[in-house]
Amino acid sequence: MLKSLRRLVEEMEATSDFSTALSTLVKRVREALETESCAIFLLDFHREFYLLAASEGYADDYLQGLKIKADQGLIGLIGAHEKVLNLDDAPNHPQYFTVPESGEEIYQAFLGVPIMYDRRLLGVLMVEQQEARRYAEEEEAFLVTVASQLSSYFARQETTEIIAEQIQVGSEDDTVLLGIPSGSGVGIGQAVVVYPLANITAVPDKETSDIDAEIEDLKVALELTRDEIKELNERMSAKLPASERDLFIAYLRLLDSNSLEKEIIDDIKKGQWAQGALKNVIQLRTRQFESMDDAYLRECAADIRGLGQRVLAHLQRQEVEELTYPDNTILIGEELSAADLARVPQEKLMGIASGKGSSNSHVAILARALGIPAVNGVDNLPCAQLEDKELIIDGYYGHVYVTPTTALRQDFMILAEEERQLDESLQQLHDLPAETTDGYSVKLMVNTGLDADAGIALAAGSAGVGLFRSEIPFMARQTFPSEEEQRIIYKQMLAAFAPSPVLMRTLDVGGDKALPYFPINESNPFLGWRGIRISLDRPDIFLTQIRAMLLANVEYENLQILLPMISGLQELLEAKALIKQALDEVSEGKNINMKMPKIGVMIEVPSSVYQARLLAREADFLSVGSNDLTQYILAVDRNNAKVSGIYDAYHPAVLHALHQTVRSGHLEGKPVGICGELAGDPNVTLLLLAMGFDSLSTNASNLPRIKWVVRRFSMRKAREVLREVMKYSDPADIRTHLEATLERAGLGGLIRAGR
Repeated sequence: MLKSLRRLVEEMEATSDFSTALSTLVKRVREALETESCAIFLLDFHREFYLLAASEGYADDYLQGLKIKADQGLIGLIGAHEKVLNLDDAPNHPQYFTVPESGEEIYQAFLGVPIMYDRRLLGVLMVEQQEARRYAEEEEAFLVTVASQLSSYFARQETTEIIAEQIQVGSEDDTVLLGIPSGSGVGIGQAVVVYPLANITAVPDKETSDIDAEIEDLKVALELTRDEIKELNERMSAKLPASERDLFIAYLRLLDSNSLEKEIIDDIKKGQWAQGALKNVIQLRTRQFESMDDAYLRECAADIRGLGQRVLAHLQRQEVEELTYPDNTILIGEELSAADLARVPQEKLMGIASGKGSSNSHVAILARALGIPAVNGVDNLPCAQLEDKELIIDGYYGHVYVTPTTALRQDFMILAEEERQLDESLQQLHDLPAETTDGYSVKLMVNTGLDADAGIALAAGSAGVGLFRSEIPFMARQTFPSEEEQRIIYKQMLAAFAPSPVLMRTLDVGGDKALPYFPINESNPFLGWRGIRISLDRPDIFLTQIRAMLLANVEYENLQILLPMISGLQELLEAKALIKQALDEVSEGKNINMKMPKIGVMIEVPSSVYQARLLAREADFLSVGSNDLTQYILAVDRNNAKVSGIYDAYHPAVLHALHQTVRSGHLEGKPVGICGELAGDPNVTLLLLAMGFDSLSTNASNLPRIKWVVRRFSMRKAREVLREVMKYSDPADIRTHLEATLERAGLGGLIRAGR
């Protein structure tokens, strides 16, 4: 049987078509076990039905769209208990069920095993035989092994064909595609598919004999792309204030001769044709960003890739197709860009859905600024099959419903009206303080990395920037940015928010955030040379950055410096000494007596939690990085699909660490803030209030909802909820309790936003 298993795996891996691979599997299993039938059933999206994916040994009609209720028959029994079922007389089992005219009624022996992946039931693999016998232990072990191989295969392959087949066949049941909620709200309308302008990955390498002609072609293509971006920027002028259109200015900067253009021309001068040089540079840049752990920075890859495709389309002299947009457009595509959104008349755009991207992508940021429901990261999005279909975008839960039933459409129309009323209520909070009913206040700040976010943040009524990711200028170049280049970037951010504080995190690279011109090769990058460790080992880099920050702050004096990955007091003291050195250098150069900005410590590793009071004595403030702290406390790589389910910021250990950090900071009279996903979760706002956090920093789109929670409760009630929650040992119980608290207060809409 081992030989049969090897052959089966090899044949499946060699088959590119998913359906063919499954058909091959059932055929080989049937042969290996010398049994008379074999079938694979897969659970549907709702987990309400098992769909027949492949079979051997049954009547042909048995193959046509067969589905079985999840609680029905022996298949349902295996799924419910997630256990092997081996029967010698299946028809006499109390839960036996057969499909009429399938030919299955002749079989007596039955063996079925669950197909599991990452603790999740995917389906059932079964075999049957006419002879009334119990399958042998080695046969049972073989089928279990095949199911294990099958689950691994599913994890590596795309199952678009099955999804597309469901949509094409149609069903009385609603088909739902699952993604990442990226813009809250409900959108109902007609799908319009956006396809990539050009396939940059398909461009071959090719030598050129006319370097000057290739450079000229490139310059023409870049200029046409600049004109196109400027036109789109003007289109958005009627939809957004100028400050919120800075994303298009950021695109133009990427096309500037000092960055992309120079790199591409350098490659052309080596003998590469323009299209190949463009591909090489764009792929290098996108790989650089895609490898990063920081979700915000990772999404910059989509912007670079989108720009590259636009330039390539002009190099290939393609005409940009003008799409027709119905009055209720739902824009979908494998990877949408801000430019794609800009082409749609705002009054016609009801929602967006994309196969790639996350809630941190710039298209998601723009969608939230426009108030458009959005779902990104939809696995295996079958774009071609969705053209002109009616869709419902549920931006709360990240669901896309295809050709919904009348009843479902009616439910979502009611929900959309509730959303409209909620938005009206939130808008009324803009100029009101984030203050509890009994007078306790908290600062609501924003996380950002590009000045493109500044307008959105200010419009949302933020009290400043709680986290500015300063590494972006370093990521967008092929050499370290100069002190002057950094100064200009930092000055724009400080000016946009003055006099409100801007907390600039110093260079946080290393590990997963590698710079192409500063390679770091480590076997365990998350515990390696990164953050403050690099800054202290390379004071030349650190001092240049600090001087740029201080010079940018001369006119505004709203800079606060945030030190990442601090694990002990000595690191803080060394960093402070270098900052003092930079201050002296800048003061002497400017012949002025500059003030030392406030210096804060990021609490994001367990050692800093236990030393928080000691660190607070030397720092001016503490700021918890909830994402990394959760990851390190639970020892979970949240980007690893096998263990990401264990990553849960509601874990009691995480909550106790947060509470201890606040107490430690306050004992030294220092303010304590928090940034990351927890800070933007309305369900957790009460806990953070009760713990005593002085500021919460999150994405701008979350601020109104967080403020609403703050203003609807008293601090007394928040502390009562904290005491109750700290008794629980299960994160699921904590989440349920917090959601129930909001529901009782009539804030059910925020529970959807919190997810």
